[in-house]
Amino acid sequence: MTLSRRARWLLGLAMAFGLAFIYVPIAVVIISSFNASRVFAWPPQEFTLHWWQDVFHNEGVRSAVLTSIEVGIMATTIALVLGTLLAFALSRYTFFGRQTVSLLVVLPIALPGIVTALAFRTAFRTILGIELSIITVAISHATFCIVVVFNNTIARLRRMGSTPEEASMDLGADTFTTFRLVTLPLLRGALLAGALLAFGLSFDEIVVTLFTAPPGVTTLPIWIFEQLFRPNQGPVVNVVATCLVLLSIIPIYLSQRVAGDSPGGGRI
Repeated sequence: MTLSRRARWLLGLAMAFGLAFIYVPIAVVIISSFNASRVFAWPPQEFTLHWWQDVFHNEGVRSAVLTSIEVGIMATTIALVLGTLLAFALSRYTFFGRQTVSLLVVLPIALPGIVTALAFRTAFRTILGIELSIITVAISHATFCIVVVFNNTIARLRRMGSTPEEASMDLGADTFTTFRLVTLPLLRGALLAGALLAFGLSFDEIVVTLFTAPPGVTTLPIWIFEQLFRPNQGPVVNVVATCLVLLSIIPIYLSQRVAGDSPGGGRI
């Protein structure tokens, strides 16, 4: 399709506006993290690294980061196992209710976070009688992390088909050998990409965490939320938010690189 010069200009302006709407506020936060003033003032009159030094020596920040990493690893592990199994079941087998199960798998990421949070808190505290802990946080995060692992895995399974596995079995390999030497290498990029995206989602989550975490379990997003209500903590929050942005970009970028460079996956 050939676009006129005017249409290209309009599409370019729309794209520029959309990108500015997303990234200008983030840029403001990053620049403000170097602002020498304790109160928000724009544009900054003086720049400093003092707040960055304070954050790196802040015990609360370090503890929150470690908690977020621990929750992210547990949630990603659960999502990786369950999401992969679901992808195999729905792509390799035909059974009654298959489409319904597929809808139920991807539904958690479409639901409002407050609904998921309230449902899990009610289930843990009222129905199951389980005390809230870091485990309940990880289980809750895994529900929406499963979706990204499932989507990556099932897309790769559909793209590669069953021909490589059938050829392996025709040559005498058993099911386990075929999975280890044929299926897993072809899926490795999709699994790693899904795991990185799942970890990024878990690391950034706040709504579900607020409802399913007990007192004393503070992830990095919750720490930021709590500091917003304390006076003169704006510069520190800006520094932590900048670090959080950078930490979120890394797994997303790596997942795209891995998914694009792995066998069977085209460039993203």
